[in-house]
Amino acid sequence: MALVNHVFTEDNLKKLYISNLVIGHKRYATTGNCKLENCQPFVGKIAVAHNGELINAAQLREKLLHHGIGLSRSSDREMITQLLAYTSPQEQDDTPDWVARIKNLMKEAPTAYSLLIMHRDVIYAVRDPYGNRPLCIGRLIPISDINDKEKNSSETEGWAVSSEPCSFLSVGARYYREVLPGEIVKISRHNVQTLDTIPRSEGKPMAFCIFEYVYFARPDSIFENQMVYTVRYCCGQQLAIEPPVDADLVRRCGLPYVEVLCKTRYVGRTFIQPNMKLRQLSVAKKIWSSVRQLQRQRNCSCR
Repeated sequence: MALVNHVFTEDNLKKLYISNLVIGHKRYATTGNCKLENCQPFVGKIAVAHNGELINAAQLREKLLHHGIGLSRSSDREMITQLLAYTSPQEQDDTPDWVARIKNLMKEAPTAYSLLIMHRDVIYAVRDPYGNRPLCIGRLIPISDINDKEKNSSETEGWAVSSEPCSFLSVGARYYREVLPGEIVKISRHNVQTLDTIPRSEGKPMAFCIFEYVYFARPDSIFENQMVYTVRYCCGQQLAIEPPVDADLVRRCGLPYVEVLCKTRYVGRTFIQPNMKLRQLSVAKKIWSSVRQLQRQRNCSCR
């Protein structure tokens, strides 16, 4: 467990070159112990990668154990994999009914998850009906066309799926579209097909996680047809109107905005550190200020 470029060496990656189907996962632990056994994707008859956190994990674990389904790990991802791998009596042959299985998962666990499910030569991309976590599809195109934004007729060489579209450019892909809340998408080498879209319970609103806009996402990512940077900028404008502060740098009020805090990309997330001392040390390494911009100014910092 480490940074991607520490885990995947060039020799590791060479083994993947002969494949045309692969899923991976990069994230800190939210449920279960931070151990190698809980790393994703979970692999069995199928391979599953999950972003999110089941709101009813404890109840679901009890239910699965009661029905004789074994669980050996502390992660909620294992429960998702077991639910999807379970063959119901209604399936008459050896061909899995993936739409039915995914619908059953949505019934048992309403939120929060975005999933990639790999089975043989197909990947299923799934987002819970509340759309709590993002999931985007990119189209792999020739490298020679990647920077030509006017060229929309490029040959499709394959597909990519990611939580954030900002990652597509680095793998030679162009943003195609979001997976919609409740949508079940089948992705093969040459095709993207919507199999079904599961609605929310009547009267229930969307529940996209605001933390994606506030913290998780990179500024150039696009969610709900809007750039993350633009959302943050507009939120700052609204903050200047609603709870005004006595500061010298508020662009919405005619006071110029400047960047005074700089962040290194080589220090991990600080809020997940186990104690305050480690959090403070991490922040000291992660963020530093442009002192000249701060001198003789009343400043309001908002994150």
